[in-house]
Amino acid sequence: MGAKIRVLIVDDSATVRRTLTDILSSDPAIEVMGAAADPYAAVRRIGEEAPDVITLDVEMPRMDGITFLRKLMSQHPIPVVMCSSLVEDGSETLMQALEAGAVDVILKPRIDTRQSLLDAQVRICDTVKAAARAKPRPRATGATGAGTGAARTRSPEPKLNADVMMPAPTLGGKTGGAMARTTERVVCIGASTGGTEALREVLEALPADSPGIVVVQHMPESFTAAFARRLDGLCEVTVREARDGDTVLRGQVLIAPGNRHMLLQRSGARYLVAVKDGPLVSRHRPSVDVLFRSAAHCAGANAVGVIMTGMGDDGATGLREMRDAGAFTLAQDEESCVVFGMPKEAIARGGAEKVVGLTSIAREMLRHDRS
Repeated sequence: MGAKIRVLIVDDSATVRRTLTDILSSDPAIEVMGAAADPYAAVRRIGEEAPDVITLDVEMPRMDGITFLRKLMSQHPIPVVMCSSLVEDGSETLMQALEAGAVDVILKPRIDTRQSLLDAQVRICDTVKAAARAKPRPRATGATGAGTGAARTRSPEPKLNADVMMPAPTLGGKTGGAMARTTERVVCIGASTGGTEALREVLEALPADSPGIVVVQHMPESFTAAFARRLDGLCEVTVREARDGDTVLRGQVLIAPGNRHMLLQRSGARYLVAVKDGPLVSRHRPSVDVLFRSAAHCAGANAVGVIMTGMGDDGATGLREMRDAGAFTLAQDEESCVVFGMPKEAIARGGAEKVVGLTSIAREMLRHDRS
C-alpha cells in the first residue's frame, strides 16, 4: 500500500470532529492528521503540514466555510469536501461551495441505525479517497452529533452490483423490453466527483429541444433538488429532480434524488422513470449501474449512455451493457476529468464507443440524436 491520504477535519463541533476521525480512521488508506475548530486554526495547521484533503464545515465561528474555501482555492488549492447537516435550507449554500471549488459534499454522519452508520462510513471514506485524486484548480477570490468509536468496530458492507435491483440483460440486450430503433432517443448520464460543474457545462450547451435526459450524479439526499434548481436557472433545457413515474420528455432533464435509485422504464412508446429504495449498488445510491442497466433493458439502441468524471467503477458495467444492447456510448477523456476513475473503468471494459473531451459531449449527444 502507498502513502496514506492525510486528512484535516475542520468543524466547530467536537462531537463531529471525533465521529469523523473514527470513521475516516477505520479505512486503512486514510490518516487523520488533525482537526481544527475553525478556519483560523486550520490555516495554522496547514502552515505546519499541508493535508491531502480537507473536510470543511459550512457554518463556523469567526469565518464561515464558504469564505474560507474561496480564500483557500485562490491561494493554495487543496481538495476540499464540504461537510453539512441534512438541512434543505442549507443546500443552496452547498451549491455555492461547489461553484467555489469544493470537490464534493458529504452529510454529517448519523448513528440512528446501524445501516445509516455503515452507509455513512462507505460514503465518507470513498468521497475522501476520490477527493485525494482530484485536480483542484486555482479560483479567483469571490467565485447533528454522533457518538464516538462506533465506526472502528464496523467493517464495510460487501460491494453489491445491479443484480440486486434487476437482472442483467441477455446477450445483445434482447430482453423483450426495448423497442426497435425509433425517432426518439433518451440520454442517460452518470457522474460523480467533479460532476456537478461538468454537468453544468454539458447541459448549458444544449438547446431547448434536446432529447430527454436522465442523470445520476452521486450527491447526498436533499442537495439534488437545489442542484437541479440551479441548473434549471442556467440552461435552456428544463432541469428538475426526478419523481417516481415522471415521463422522460424532450427538452427536460431529470436528476435522480439523492439516496434513491432511478431506473428507466417504458410504457408503450413513452419512457418514464421509477425512483426506488434499495441497497447501495457499486457502493452508491443512486447508482449509475442501475440506471444504465435499466436503459439497456428498455431502451436498447434508442439510448445514449454517457459516463463522466468520478472515482471508482460505478457505471462501467452498465455502460458496457448499454453498448451491447445497441446504445451509442460516450466516456469523458482523462484530460478533462477531475477524477478519471469511472470513465477509465468503462473504457477498459469496452463500454465506451467513443472517448471525448468535456466540451465535445453535448455535440456528440446531439449528433447522435439527429442521426
